[in-house]
Amino acid sequence: MNFFKDKTKNRTFFIAEIGINHNGSIDEALKLITAAKLSGCDCVKFQKRTPKICTPKSQWDILRETPWGKIKYIEYKNKIEFGKKEYDVIDKFCKKNEILWTASCWDVPSVKFIEKYNVPFHKVASACITDFSLLEKLKKTKKPIIISTGMSNEKQINKAVKFLSQKNLAILHCNSSYPAPNDQLNLSYISKLISRFKNSTIGYSGHEINLAPSVAAVVLGAKIIERHITLDKTLWGTDQQSSIEPLGFARLIQDIRTVEKSLGQPIKKIYPQEEKIMIKLRKYI
Repeated sequence: MNFFKDKTKNRTFFIAEIGINHNGSIDEALKLITAAKLSGCDCVKFQKRTPKICTPKSQWDILRETPWGKIKYIEYKNKIEFGKKEYDVIDKFCKKNEILWTASCWDVPSVKFIEKYNVPFHKVASACITDFSLLEKLKKTKKPIIISTGMSNEKQINKAVKFLSQKNLAILHCNSSYPAPNDQLNLSYISKLISRFKNSTIGYSGHEINLAPSVAAVVLGAKIIERHITLDKTLWGTDQQSSIEPLGFARLIQDIRTVEKSLGQPIKKIYPQEEKIMIKLRKYI
């Protein structure tokens, strides 16, 4: 079975990227999962890192203003990182609420950790698309994989896709700016991805502050939409401004469901409702 083809056969698949918008609070994480579920999302996604591996050592001792005061950057990274205790709660909560969950793993040990939860698929962040030791570890899980393509050129995308193989692979067009300017989203590239990678599912991961580009992405053929979710855009955190609040997320999904019904097929026909009007208004039938 092709996981992504199956999930997107008749509808768009929605991923609510919680990421690190929980700010290290499991209570906030559960609120975000609930908000995503109520909005109509199919899946929530977190980010899993081993801070000492993923954070350049030159950055460790730099002081940063955080909700915990002014602390070293490596301390901050450790404070927002969930461990087994938190993910046990997340796994149980998602199963109870019938919503899928997964995580973007940023290093090899994190893959081993997340695999304990038997997530339905893995996600490769745009920053990691050139990390082939990580891709190799993910490939060995034999799970479906999504890759984001922000800050990547065609050569890098092609190389990653070839390495992972197109089978059970989803590729998300993406601009990695936070927030991403509308005039740099280049949504037209979605059509090229669809043409280039016919055996993969193509989607869109958006970081813009508005909703319309995500709707347009579906019109252009995107089958997966991933957007960051937040309880409040004014909360502390680097991703909050580029995230969507619950009511906005629900509106986005509602609009895309309407678009799905409206797209139809590339066949022109006269509908029964039109026939009555045609008889009434057209002189020559």
